[in-house]
Amino acid sequence: MLAPYAQLSGASRGRVYPEAPPVWRTQFQRDRDRVIHSRAFRRLEYKTQVFLNGTGDHLRTRLTHTMEVAAIARNITRALRLNEDLAETIALAHDLGHSPFGHKGETMLDRLMKDHGGFEHNRQSLRVVEQLERKYPRFPGLNLTWEVREGLAKHQREFPSPPGTRTLFHQPSLEAQIANLADEIAYYSHDLDDGLESGLLEEKRLLSEVEVWARAAAEVRAAFGRLPAESRRYYTIRQIIEGQVSDVVNTTEAAIEAAGVGTVDDVRRGRRRLVNYSPERKRWNQELRRFLYRNLYYHPVVANPNNRAIRLLNDVFLHLVDHPGEVGPGARKRAKADGWHRAVCDYVASMTDRYLMLEHKRLFGLKVQP
Repeated sequence: MLAPYAQLSGASRGRVYPEAPPVWRTQFQRDRDRVIHSRAFRRLEYKTQVFLNGTGDHLRTRLTHTMEVAAIARNITRALRLNEDLAETIALAHDLGHSPFGHKGETMLDRLMKDHGGFEHNRQSLRVVEQLERKYPRFPGLNLTWEVREGLAKHQREFPSPPGTRTLFHQPSLEAQIANLADEIAYYSHDLDDGLESGLLEEKRLLSEVEVWARAAAEVRAAFGRLPAESRRYYTIRQIIEGQVSDVVNTTEAAIEAAGVGTVDDVRRGRRRLVNYSPERKRWNQELRRFLYRNLYYHPVVANPNNRAIRLLNDVFLHLVDHPGEVGPGARKRAKADGWHRAVCDYVASMTDRYLMLEHKRLFGLKVQP
């Protein structure tokens, strides 16, 4: 049923630590279950997406964003006859290494780690699944398949080498490329929803300044006429996502045919990614991105609480660097191999927004204002 260039579970390059194959699941289904049952996955519920966690019951968290990415990735993958289990697993794991307080927290950790290897959440997600999760008696991490770890790496220089080979791959699998693009589709479209829910974005301005919104709104109006505000916004965003998914499927099908790939390793050896938007859709998305940065991400209601929060992160990080006794024995043990700053970074990056605020209050005795 799958296309010849799909990544088959039975053709996986395996795991770092050999295990007996699963009985009732495929290899990638086993990986998916390990991700879902990890502690890092559960912590995503209390990590910021855009709005500081806890500021609104209906606003997205890093966990709800992750689930939306997985759903979009499955839809695109199924339409292209690729391996849904692999794409879903990569999508579910892609933010496991994200810091508290969203991208602001990531930027602050990178600054604090500038002389010690830096910090980037994709690399940290790999570190979580390869080392930091401690659930299994015979190996560290989750011991995921090579194909899932390849998808989490995202960047060429980070692709893990296939076991027993020196093959240089320029691209990851199509399933990994889809999970990466599904992330973009989810956060721009759903950040629109949260911005409207919070009152920081206005439909009137979207209609006049954002082409993709204006087109989707016109299609909804033609199909349903006048709708209540909540339904109108929901269906407009649904139409945007549907348009993006259809565009990616059609554009990718054409790119696969033009490239003449016959196997998944043909995809990996290619110089260009095959999963993409059409030029027109890419232009519309860039316009939407600029609008969101101007009117949502940099809005004082979003930016000011996040800026205060990352100062707390800075305080806690520097305190822990100077006070090893405040960090658990697991971090102190890792410090022998990876250095003390990296051990502290692992510890702080794993914290939820709420836990970091409580730690700051414990260490400094100050009341935290969200």
